[in-house]
Amino acid sequence: MWLVVGLGNPGREYANTRHNAGFLVVDRLSRKNGIPVRRKLRGALVGEGVLAGQRVALAKPQTYMNLSGQAVAGLVHWYKLSPSEVIVVYDDKDLPPGRIRVRPRGGPAGHRGMTSVLEALGTREVARVRVGIGREPAGAGEDRGIGYVLSPFAKEERPLVEEALERAAEAVETILAVGVEQAMQRFNYSPPASPAESDKSG
Repeated sequence: MWLVVGLGNPGREYANTRHNAGFLVVDRLSRKNGIPVRRKLRGALVGEGVLAGQRVALAKPQTYMNLSGQAVAGLVHWYKLSPSEVIVVYDDKDLPPGRIRVRPRGGPAGHRGMTSVLEALGTREVARVRVGIGREPAGAGEDRGIGYVLSPFAKEERPLVEEALERAAEAVETILAVGVEQAMQRFNYSPPASPAESDKSG
């Protein structure tokens, strides 16, 4: 069995904000695969079913972002899983909107929700799918930075965001079906070079 966790904040006011990209991906997986995520369990909303031929529990921690690890560790214990059977989906300011990145392990790179998860599980060996949300304007300051991640995506970003959320859901399915290495090969890509950059390289 696998545990697929989307990180975010509960509550209607956070529903479509940048910081809730993980929740949005889990919602897509829920709708696509007919797995309602409604059961309250260990500080999360959970739904069980089959995804890409694997038994899964989809989860949305309700502990608020910075305490996500409490719910994730509780679910890992409940289902008797190892960290190698967990996939975490979350937002990443270091990636522009429209991009995703699959990784088999690593640090939290400043993401407090992922910091909480890794500390609670006691390992960095946790697969993750990161969804790009872009960075706040330069010089915005910490308060503005917090406001940025808790703000909705801009209208002009929505097409890119929708594509990224769909690709992130597909990446989770690919990890479950054929493993994280093949998912990395399929979904980790760099944008094409601009004409100016092509001229320089030529």
